Amino acid sequence: MHAAAINLRGVAPETTRFRGQSIIEYVLIIAVIGLVIVFAGPGVAGAIRNQFNLVGNTVNSGTTGGTEGGASGGGSTGADSATVQAAIAKDAKDWTLDEQEAVAEDVAAKGEASPACAKAKAAMDAGTKFSVKLTNGKTLEYRIIGIDHDDLADGSGKAGLTFEATNDALDGPIGHPMNATDTNAGGWEKSELRGRFNSGDLWSLLPSELQSKAKAVTKMTDNKGGGSAGAPSATTDKFFLLSMTEVYGDLQSDGTQYEYFKSKGVTKSNYSGASLSGYYYWTRSVSPSSSGNFRCVYNYGDWAGNSATTARGVFPAWCL
Repeated sequence: MHAAAINLRGVAPETTRFRGQSIIEYVLIIAVIGLVIVFAGPGVAGAIRNQFNLVGNTVNSGTTGGTEGGASGGGSTGADSATVQAAIAKDAKDWTLDEQEAVAEDVAAKGEASPACAKAKAAMDAGTKFSVKLTNGKTLEYRIIGIDHDDLADGSGKAGLTFEATNDALDGPIGHPMNATDTNAGGWEKSELRGRFNSGDLWSLLPSELQSKAKAVTKMTDNKGGGSAGAPSATTDKFFLLSMTEVYGDLQSDGTQYEYFKSKGVTKSNYSGASLSGYYYWTRSVSPSSSGNFRCVYNYGDWAGNSATTARGVFPAWCL
C-alpha cells in the first residue's frame, strides 16, 4: 500500500453514520485503521489518528455533526430558544416582554409546531392579561387576540402574536376623538388619531422597549370615507385600532376576524364578547353611509357610528 493511495478526507465524511453502529462494527473499524497505520508511515498515520479521534468523540457525545439543535425538537429559528423554553416553563401571565417577543417569533417561524404555540393559544382563550408601564406612570394592560394573523409589512410572513390593550390607561380623562373636525374623509389612513399613535403624543406614552419590539404590519381598511364605501387599501402600522370585521367577523371589508373574538363566538348579533369592561371604544372603520362617523364598540359589546369629534376610548393593538 502506498501513502498516496490513502484518502484522508474519506475516513469519516459523515460523523452521524457511527451513531447506530454495533460494538463489533466499531472494533472492526479500529482493526482496519490499525493496519493502515502500520503500512502508511508516520506522517499519514498521524493524520489518520486525528481523524479517528474526531470520529470517536462524535460517537461518544452522540452528536450528529452539527445537524441537531440543543433542545429536543430542534433549535428555534428566529427566536432565542432558551427564552422560549423559559416562557414555556412558567405561567403565561408572568411572561416578560422579552419572553412574549421570543414566543411570538418562535410561533411565526414554526406555527403550530412551535412548543410555545399551544401555551400562547391557551393564554389567548383564557384572556390572560399582561401589563407594561407607560411613560406617564400608568399601567397598560393587554391580552393576546391573534396568532399568526397579521402580515408583516416587509413581506417576510406573519407576525406570531397580536395583542390588544384592555384598559383605559391611554385615554386621559375622557378619551380621544378620531379627528378635530366632523369628517371621516380618508378613513383611518388620514385620521388624526392614527398619526398620534404612530409618531405623536400617544406614541410617546409607550415605553421605548415596546416601541422597538412592535412589528410594522399591513392593515387593510376602507380608507375612502366621505359618505360612500370604498375598496380596502393598505396602511403600515405598528399600533392600530381594530376594525369592525376584526372584532365581529364579516361586517365590512376591513381585514379578518381575530381568533380571540372568533373563539368567543362574537358576531354582529352575538356581541357580548366584544365588550371591554363597559367602555365605549373606537374601531378604525368608517361608517360607509356617513361623511362624519367612525364606528365604535359600545359598553355591552354592541356597536354604532359616532361623530369623528366624539371622545371615545382607545384600545390599540400591536404585533410581536
